[in-house]
Order: sequence, then structure tokens, then C-alpha cells
Amino acid sequence: MGSRYLFLVLSGLATGASWVCYFRALKIGKAAQVAPIDKLSVVLVTIFGMLIPGERPTIPNWTGVAVIAAGAILIAYPA
Repeated sequence: MGSRYLFLVLSGLATGASWVCYFRALKIGKAAQVAPIDKLSVVLVTIFGMLIPGERPTIPNWTGVAVIAAGAILIAYPA
């Protein structure tokens, strides 16, 4: 039971650090280029989900991940 709370606290700290980094990136960069990088977290979570707990995404899941990745790349691409 104690380790559950430890992971909740660590998750909260990581989330807070993530937001600090995100807003720092927004301060020094363009929002149109910073925000898409944040959306790539979905792609990373899917990959980590396969590597660590051994989840197996379906074809529709992979299609969604590919669309998110492609959208992030297209949005970040300079006009």
C-alpha cells in the first residue's frame, strides 16, 4: 500500500516538472512548434506500453498513433 502512494507522489512531481519545462519551452519558442512535441507523448506511451508491460496495440490503435505523430510533425513544420 505504501509504494502506491510513493508512485502517486513521484507522478505528481514528474507532472509538475513537465509543466514547468513546457511553459519554459513556450516562453523561448513558438507555441506552434512546442505544443506538437507535447502531443508526441501519446506515441511514446504506446511504445513504452509495448516494451514494459507487453501491451499489444491493435491496427486501429496503431493508426491513431500514426495520425497523432503525423499531425504533430505537420503542425511543427515551418510554414
